Amino acid sequence: DDELQTDGNRSGRFRNGELGLAPTNEDVIRIIAAQLAEIGDQFDKEIQGRVVNDLAQHFLNENLPIEEITLHMSRAVRELTRSIPSDMEQEKAMLVLAMVLTKKIVNTMPSLLQRVFNTTLNYMNQQFHNYIVEMVSA
Repeated sequence: DDELQTDGNRSGRFRNGELGLAPTNEDVIRIIAAQLAEIGDQFDKEIQGRVVNDLAQHFLNENLPIEEITLHMSRAVRELTRSIPSDMEQEKAMLVLAMVLTKKIVNTMPSLLQRVFNTTLNYMNQQFHNYIVEMVSA
């Protein structure tokens, strides 16, 4: 049901249309997406496989509720932010780290796509909704 955009094209909404973006923002969204992708490429090289595997194990446990997995993702992102450059905006770094972790988990275990995507979307809505709206509005 939800769209997973990885090429810089806009989906234009979060779950249930919470972030309805006007078509006039398309160029701004593409610029932001390109910037986030560039940061993501840098982070991608620095994230250790152990972090990805540990998080993937939580996703594999079907008895864990999404809320608990979201907490594990939040902890992993916070742990990884300790190694980011201090001149980078922390919310932006955390947002990108969540997306990179999602990509790495799905590349490792494609069968987890739906669960990982939904959890990441939930995490981003909880943690970064206002930040994303501000980024697009700026």
